[in-house]
Amino acid sequence: MSNRFPRASGILLHPTALPGQFGIGDLGSEAFRFIDLLAAAGQKLWQILPLSPTGEGNSPYSAYSAFAGNTLLISPEKLFEDGLISSISKPKDLAAGFVDFQRIGEWKSRMLDEAFESLSALSASPLTGEFDYFSKANAWWLDDYAIFRALKSSHNEKPWYEWAAPLKLREQAALETVRSQLAREIKAEKFYQYLFFRQWLAVRKYANEQGIRIIGDIPIFVALDSSDVWCNRNKFKLNADGSPKVVAGVPPDYFSKTGQNWGNPIYDWQAMLNDDFGWWTARIAFTLETVDIIRLDHFIGFGRNWEIPGDDKTAENGRWVDVPGTQLFETLRRRLGDVPLIAEDLGSMTPAIEKLRDSFGLPGMRILQYGFGGDAFNTNLPHTYTQNSVAYTGTHDNDTTAGWYKSAPKNVRTHCRKYLRSNGREMHWDMIDAVLRSVADTAIVPMQDVLGLGSGHRMNTPATANGNWSWRLESNAFTPEIAARLSEMTELYGRTS
Repeated sequence: MSNRFPRASGILLHPTALPGQFGIGDLGSEAFRFIDLLAAAGQKLWQILPLSPTGEGNSPYSAYSAFAGNTLLISPEKLFEDGLISSISKPKDLAAGFVDFQRIGEWKSRMLDEAFESLSALSASPLTGEFDYFSKANAWWLDDYAIFRALKSSHNEKPWYEWAAPLKLREQAALETVRSQLAREIKAEKFYQYLFFRQWLAVRKYANEQGIRIIGDIPIFVALDSSDVWCNRNKFKLNADGSPKVVAGVPPDYFSKTGQNWGNPIYDWQAMLNDDFGWWTARIAFTLETVDIIRLDHFIGFGRNWEIPGDDKTAENGRWVDVPGTQLFETLRRRLGDVPLIAEDLGSMTPAIEKLRDSFGLPGMRILQYGFGGDAFNTNLPHTYTQNSVAYTGTHDNDTTAGWYKSAPKNVRTHCRKYLRSNGREMHWDMIDAVLRSVADTAIVPMQDVLGLGSGHRMNTPATANGNWSWRLESNAFTPEIAARLSEMTELYGRTS
């Protein structure tokens, strides 16, 4: 499905984690500055997490839409430059290094409302025509999403499956009434999406101009409380009242003794197949308009799903159910051509899923942190890597390398030092060296590992509900000196051409 990627390396940093003065990373000047630093460091890739609008828990893997953008990323600077807000008054006493999502959300909401009010006074502005064009070109997903968000707001953010039956079941008469009653709110939601994509596509264009490609991320599942499920109930395994018959997760594993119950509804794959995978094709194609390469999260789910009874709290009583992954990827290749995909193939892999990945030529992932404490045949050790793979020191779900090494068992630390011929004093650089030196075509390093940060700076701890996704890079932490050191190492191992 995808040709091998050219030898290159990059940094994993979600835009919310960019530094800046507005309490959350955004698509303003700091995003462009980060791209400049990536280029100075010899990097050719910037990996991000999903750009979707986050719901409860602020996880980009549990979003209100698979198509919409996260409006918290909209830059106040850019709104001011466009004449949409008169001034920027940021919240006081913002915590350094972490996002206060609730405060930032309330502040951004007021700012975006002001920007929308300004739109009517800018009738001669090019923005008006651009917005109209954007609304028409994206009506196939934007209309439903805007109504969904307007309705959630009018229902005090209650999930769609708790709305009155006519709205929950999308009866046409009820929807027509809503379109009239909430016309302003619906148009505002569309405008916010226009602002997001206007700003994001400018960032992506600049990155491409600097020779940097962006690796985006598609979570395999969507949230139950999303416009995707509300508008496509027949493509999910739901009960008549909208509750899920089964939910997604993973069985007990390294991260959790009771497994992980993610709560996401599971696709009715037979219905997807009968529709020639129209929804999935649209999702992949649209994402490729916003990024250059797609990482498919939880690739195992394209071969089989761990289906947990909808009422269960843990994942222990789930069962594996096969998925028509081969037909899906054949359809994507037929309809979209050669799509640059990365398979996040961590977890309970089987020969059948390995065959699915390899038959379409998709690179899998290798995590160096997982390589130590066992024998020489662990496939996460660099001497076992294949060229068509993506090597990481760790991912957004791992502890930082410095934190991992500090808390690892003694035998793991000993093996790690011996294998890397390291004295352990700069383990983050020794592990970066190992993945960059490896034969893997692609090497990705989380920003926290480039800086040698400890456990208090990790992005996410799987199977925990609180305190995740809020870490931010402090201003000027990614210094020219660090960029130069990374550049020298990157060039030494042939990843800069």
